[in-house]
Amino acid sequence: MPASIVGEISTPRLLLRVFRDEDRPAFAAMNADPAVMEHFPALLTREESDALAERIRREHASRGFGLWAVELPGADPFVGFVGLSVPSFEAPFTPCVEIGWRLARHVWGRGLATEGARAVLDIAFAELGLVEVLSFTAVQNERSQRVMERIGMTRDTDGDFDHPRLPEGHALRRHVLYRARRDRPRDR
Repeated sequence: MPASIVGEISTPRLLLRVFRDEDRPAFAAMNADPAVMEHFPALLTREESDALAERIRREHASRGFGLWAVELPGADPFVGFVGLSVPSFEAPFTPCVEIGWRLARHVWGRGLATEGARAVLDIAFAELGLVEVLSFTAVQNERSQRVMERIGMTRDTDGDFDHPRLPEGHALRRHVLYRARRDRPRDR
């Protein structure tokens, strides 16, 4: 797939764009925020966050899609990410394309994850030609599950799984699985 099939996505309030070097400090602060990372195994150090930003940029360039940095034009140059990724672990539903998001706490509760994710699903189906997009999160992450439902994804209770990268007994190991298909209408 050529690099930059989808470089930017605009919505009424957001610009989704490729990560830039100047995003790294705000990205690191977000990844070190205990509230933002509540449903992840650990906070990220600055080095881990910078390595993740670089991996996101490389994957976007190689696939032509990925996790887009979220900008509030004229207000905030970086508030998180929304986008598509390909999980690197094995599960009954892989290989697949996953939609996900992570936003800084100061922008929560404004519908930005939902707005960005709807736009990304539109791109996934209309421009990238994907047939299905999945999303998953820890059972406890009800906020993300509500976003999944608002963007028209359907819970696949038979697909719920124990995340293979988390050890037995880890509080976040059990995950829920949601699906969106191109041939099924989604609520707007």
